[in-house]
Amino acid sequence: MKAGQARPRWTIAPLGPDRWEDLENLLDRPGPQRGCWCLWWRLPHKDYGATSDDQHRRRMRQIVRRGDRPGLLGYVDGEPVAWVSLGPRTDFAALEASRLFRRVDDKPVWSVVCFVVRRDQRRQGWMRRLLRAAGEYAAQHGATLLEGYPVECGDRRLTGDSGYTGIASTFRAEGFSEVARPRPDRPIMRRSLRRRKR
Repeated sequence: MKAGQARPRWTIAPLGPDRWEDLENLLDRPGPQRGCWCLWWRLPHKDYGATSDDQHRRRMRQIVRRGDRPGLLGYVDGEPVAWVSLGPRTDFAALEASRLFRRVDDKPVWSVVCFVVRRDQRRQGWMRRLLRAAGEYAAQHGATLLEGYPVECGDRRLTGDSGYTGIASTFRAEGFSEVARPRPDRPIMRRSLRRRKR
């Protein structure tokens, strides 16, 4: 930041009908996220593959219009620049059916499944901010466990959307612990939450 330059003001808020255009602004732009509309984990994979990008958009808009809050948006000076998708694990049909990310146990958990950060805002701490806010939001809605499925990078540099489920080191920095490792580079990580009143 240059001397005399104002520090950017960042905020995070749940996605609701009044913020739909902000999500469109973030997701409907060139990049690996385009066309998914964060439905890859929400729909059975056969249904996802059989529907178009525009149908994905309409489906997500229906979810938002009916009053659900499928994620949180991050803003810099009022401009949408980042997104995290979360909710009770039962909201994610493909996750529930996943052979790789099978349930560790029968405990009710909320899941963090996707991050999108605008290219010019990467390496600015957004994933960590969103993960922290996701824990606070889940706790406010009665969750006691937050679970994620990040990538273990090691010395490997991620490209494209390969880190869209998160980075394991960032989860550790936010207090998550590994509870399973179904593949060498894919841990399942959890953090306990203190339930808060809304």
